[in-house]
Amino acid sequence: MHTFKLPVISGLFGFALLGGLWAAQPAPPVPKVRQNDLAPLPATEKAAATHAPFEAGDCRLCHQRADPASPGPLTGPVNELCLSCHDDFQKIVAGKTGHAAARESCVSCHNPHDSRQPKLLVDESATLCLSCHETIKNFALHSPVKHAALTDGAKCLNCHNPHGSEVEKLLVQLPLNLCLTCHGKDDVTDHDGRKLTNMKKLLAENPVHHGPIASEDCSACHNPHGFQNFRLLNQEYPSTFYSAFDLRFYALCFECHETSMITEARTATQTRFRDGQTNLHFLHVNKAERGRTCRACHEVHASKQKHQLRDSVPYGPKGWALQLNYTKTPTGGSCAKTCHATRSYDRARLPEEKK
Repeated sequence: MHTFKLPVISGLFGFALLGGLWAAQPAPPVPKVRQNDLAPLPATEKAAATHAPFEAGDCRLCHQRADPASPGPLTGPVNELCLSCHDDFQKIVAGKTGHAAARESCVSCHNPHDSRQPKLLVDESATLCLSCHETIKNFALHSPVKHAALTDGAKCLNCHNPHGSEVEKLLVQLPLNLCLTCHGKDDVTDHDGRKLTNMKKLLAENPVHHGPIASEDCSACHNPHGFQNFRLLNQEYPSTFYSAFDLRFYALCFECHETSMITEARTATQTRFRDGQTNLHFLHVNKAERGRTCRACHEVHASKQKHQLRDSVPYGPKGWALQLNYTKTPTGGSCAKTCHATRSYDRARLPEEKK
């Protein structure tokens, strides 16, 4: 019997994160246009971007009069005017996958004259996005563990298309592919400067993928905007090889896996990792001090063996590769010359038998 239950949070492209992070969040309000954001910059200030018709003094393209000092009202609805020229955006903005702010009004985000920002934005791009997306703002700005994707380069636009997308949450690519554009390199570091695994290489070389990875759903375990747990994890999970046992430390794992696999000292059904009825998960993990955490034996993304069993695990401050040397048998298996001498287990072993 496998100790697995239907996941609460995973699902293809399912950015329905734990603890109300994204799930059932109301749609953000469409920003109200601030008229002073749409006025041209003072003549003494150099613009970062200028709309070509405004630069040419062609006010009649949008307004009733050609006089820049008194152009008069617009000749039609804002989006009709914008999209009559920017027709490459027309289909995606008007469609059901369009960004609500863009469908409401292009000038929710753009100044039609000139701007201090690229692309005629009325504010710096991330500031503009977070002015509506308050829930994301809390994670992005106030989480102790931050995601560099929100602060580097194009910031929010590294991952999202602000006009519309065929992918959920306005993503520019399907989620796993999007994550691997950064996490598929050898030189990526976390917010503390520690080198991260090249996930593209890991997944290519290890064919047995963990359920969320097989579902191409990185958000089942990670919050892409920031969070309080290391590695942007949605729930607690030990960051070390050893840890005193407490169920809350494994909240992430037990969103999918049954707690009984780690709380019952003896069982005939709850896990296949047992010697007779001795639960070896309990034996390894459930200790008042120096319990071996899940990472001691399992690679949480992908492995060459079933059940995400590792070939080796980085151990100690220098990351020495501790070999597990696991060998599977029909009713059990063995580990050799790692943190102990060769040990074997057999689910068919009778209680009175000696090892």
